[in-house]
Amino acid sequence: MTAVPVWAWAATLAVLAVLIVVDLALTRGPENGLRAAAVESALWLGAALAFGGVLWLWRGPTIGSQYLAGYLLERALSVDNVFVFVLLFASMRVPAELQRRILFLGVVGALVLRGVFIAAGGALIESVSWIFYVFGAMVLLAGARMFRAGEGGSGNNLAVRGLRRVLPVTEHYDGGRLLTRVSGRAMATPLLVALVAIAVTDVVFALDSIPAVFGVTRDLFVVFTSNAFAVLGLRALYFLLAGSADRFVYLKPGIALLLVFIGVKMLLYDVVHMPIWVSLVVIAVVAGGAIGASLWRDRRLRRLHEVPHPAAEPHPAAEPDPAAESRSAAESHGPVRT
Repeated sequence: MTAVPVWAWAATLAVLAVLIVVDLALTRGPENGLRAAAVESALWLGAALAFGGVLWLWRGPTIGSQYLAGYLLERALSVDNVFVFVLLFASMRVPAELQRRILFLGVVGALVLRGVFIAAGGALIESVSWIFYVFGAMVLLAGARMFRAGEGGSGNNLAVRGLRRVLPVTEHYDGGRLLTRVSGRAMATPLLVALVAIAVTDVVFALDSIPAVFGVTRDLFVVFTSNAFAVLGLRALYFLLAGSADRFVYLKPGIALLLVFIGVKMLLYDVVHMPIWVSLVVIAVVAGGAIGASLWRDRRLRRLHEVPHPAAEPHPAAEPDPAAESRSAAESHGPVRT
């Protein structure tokens, strides 16, 4: 793994902190419309690509390509996070006006936890060389599991039940508070339960996605920054896709295929050395193809189920009215002169 100067880490963390503050300032209002979410998501995508451009110029095209491949992989995997968040918020009845705050806190917490996981994973790979193949097996198994429907809820349920055993939880929300007092007794609100569930969800996904990025690059700086930009854009992506989760039916199989590909690539690392551009093309084609096929299927189904407008339906034939026909003929030929 190539060492990166301390100043580069400090500058990157400072840039990320500034972007988080700017994002928070721009989205302080209650408006969570589709247009605002699209603009916010586009800004995060632009920031991620701009950082990749700087990395390309600074450390060369190989590192730049590794960053782009890692970012695209994490971005594709994060879409599955979004759909789990949709189900989680619906099951816990989190008010729409509080979802943005929970996602912000969850994203920042996820960034810290992923930083710890990445540092630990890098240290393990450096000290125990065969752990890389363990990571490959984990990624391969994750892809195989994802082909099965309905995975991903057990971790949240365990976290919620565990928190409810440790802390008393109120039945109702108390504005944006995580903790409140009822009859002088400190209690957690359902908002805190939702926040813990979001954090646990990201930890579960990180156990699959971080080893997958190590399959693209072993550079800790690239692994962290590609994760950071993908995770920080997760909140905007949620509000952009929350209402259309059922449209991307082929996304989960596509993500599963990507994980299987990366897992096999990691297990065959010493046998087949695959250029980074191959990984980049596979990630882009599979993720883009899954999204495109899902949207095509959704449009096709909408056309098949379209109900014709009543005005377009033919009216039943009526008995001819001789008087009306006479009037119509007279009007069409103009007034009769005598």
